[in-house]
Amino acid sequence: MSMKNLWTPTGIEPATFRFVAQHLNHCATAVPKNFKLRMCKTLVRPAVTYACETWVLKENIKTKLRVFERKVLRRIHGPTKQKDGTWRIKSNEELNRLTSNKNIINYIKTQRLAWFRNVHHMPGNSMVKKVYECSPAITRWLGRRKIVGRMM
Repeated sequence: MSMKNLWTPTGIEPATFRFVAQHLNHCATAVPKNFKLRMCKTLVRPAVTYACETWVLKENIKTKLRVFERKVLRRIHGPTKQKDGTWRIKSNEELNRLTSNKNIINYIKTQRLAWFRNVHHMPGNSMVKKVYECSPAITRWLGRRKIVGRMM
């Protein structure tokens, strides 16, 4: 499998979760949760959010990213044993509490701000800086155009 097939900016493919879950299962009980979380933050999150500075974050993409992140976190943290001896999966609120609300959408917003800071501090002759500072020479009409001389 190539990285192009796994990570797409428009959404998370099912093969991506299977790939991550398979690697998390290999280290199911022998590896501590903190290490798994650190590996997830340093390997999985950057791969999923590659070039996220340029994405248009629509609600459907945000939802897909949140769902993917929660699936991975549920795989890492495992089920919760209740008082009556039954097992249940962790709720979204419990996962948010465990991660201190540091979700993937906030990470993408942070990356965007860091990229913006880098562009702002680039030298003036850089092409990216020129595009960032340019203002369009032609302005558009605001609102609906006026109809002049209607023929009947």
